[in-house]
Amino acid sequence: MTTGRSGRTVRDLRRGNRSVVLRQLYFGGPMSRQELGPATGLSSGSVSNVVGELVADGLLEEAGIVDSDGGRPRTLLRVAPGSAHMIGVDVGETRVRVELFDLTLTELARTELPLQPRGCYDVGPIVDHVRTGIAAVLAEAGIGTDRLLGVGVGVPGIVDRDAPGGTVVHGQTIGWDAVPLEALLRATKALPEEVPYIIDNGARTLGQAEMWFGAGRGAREAVVVLFGSGVGASLITDGAGTALEWGHLTVSVRGRRCRCGARGCLEAYTGAESVLARWAERDGGAGEAMDAVDEEEALSALLAAALAGDAVAVDVLEETAEYLGAGLSDLVNLFRPERILIGGWAGLLLGPHILPSVREHATRYSLRHPADRVTIDLGSLGPDAVTVGAATLPLSAFFTAGGRRRLPEPPIEQPGWQTALEVRGGPAGRPG
Repeated sequence: MTTGRSGRTVRDLRRGNRSVVLRQLYFGGPMSRQELGPATGLSSGSVSNVVGELVADGLLEEAGIVDSDGGRPRTLLRVAPGSAHMIGVDVGETRVRVELFDLTLTELARTELPLQPRGCYDVGPIVDHVRTGIAAVLAEAGIGTDRLLGVGVGVPGIVDRDAPGGTVVHGQTIGWDAVPLEALLRATKALPEEVPYIIDNGARTLGQAEMWFGAGRGAREAVVVLFGSGVGASLITDGAGTALEWGHLTVSVRGRRCRCGARGCLEAYTGAESVLARWAERDGGAGEAMDAVDEEEALSALLAAALAGDAVAVDVLEETAEYLGAGLSDLVNLFRPERILIGGWAGLLLGPHILPSVREHATRYSLRHPADRVTIDLGSLGPDAVTVGAATLPLSAFFTAGGRRRLPEPPIEQPGWQTALEVRGGPAGRPG
């Protein structure tokens, strides 16, 4: 195959052109062929060729006709919603949520399977939940796997995609020690071999969703915080995201015991589980009431008590806001983002009430210059954002591949000298 001076082949260039056209139409809305040229930087000939291919592949469709100044009417093009599907999975604190989307991320079906007991992260039942959920949403929508781009899975913990045999998850707070999650999911045979499972940290999937479709749109550098039973964050820079184990920054030497086993972690003061534990320690009646409800109901009760003027509840929330603001100041000083967005079910529940105090404390604990350029707000996609973000993982891979489904990697052929030595019975290392 012909290779240019840059090392890119003709196939690489065609794939890149398809990718840029797909992305422009996906995020920029319906456009005509004439508009696509200036918007993508491609020549009119390249646009015509790429659009022809994508229409033939069923990925683009006509979206109406508009008049042009003094010329022929122009046909608008858009991404065809039903041309592909994605599944997003959120391995949450109380349940596994599975959702099926079309190519434009319109939800087609969903199911939720509770963790029993709540907060139990035994990997066997979770893998079973994912398998069951995939079958359930495909059946509900009446959709097969021929157009399924993949399954994105958001999980707590550190995700190692480069481990031999597939993605491995290190989740110290949930008792996962190098769990080979990709291999376990693949072993269920819920999907054909060519349909990928793409696994990532839940805070990062939340961040990608907010940056693509939510309150992060337009920002070059942002930090998106996941505030639930625990806390995490993702750093997004020029579209690329990195998961941060932000909840395990030490904010109090020899402080409260964290779920990870260390003392003084930010999560031990700001995670919903820890916030409720502090409330129960200071208010015995609150502790008894929490035994009968789940974590979200208990946090709602704490908020209601604070709004009713209960001094203990007010103090707990104010202390939480200060710790959260102090933790955000570390992100401000380290990364100097344009925006910080707070999401997750607990963040969205408490945020409207504690956000002014969080901002005040974040500013007070930050250096002045980076603090002056950052805004701190709530995410805009609601509590389902992790699942939406998980679905963007196979969608992003699809864009990168120029709108083609991922094919199995060809086997890597070893050097001829190595094969010759093995045939002769010699060492399979260096010649000589």
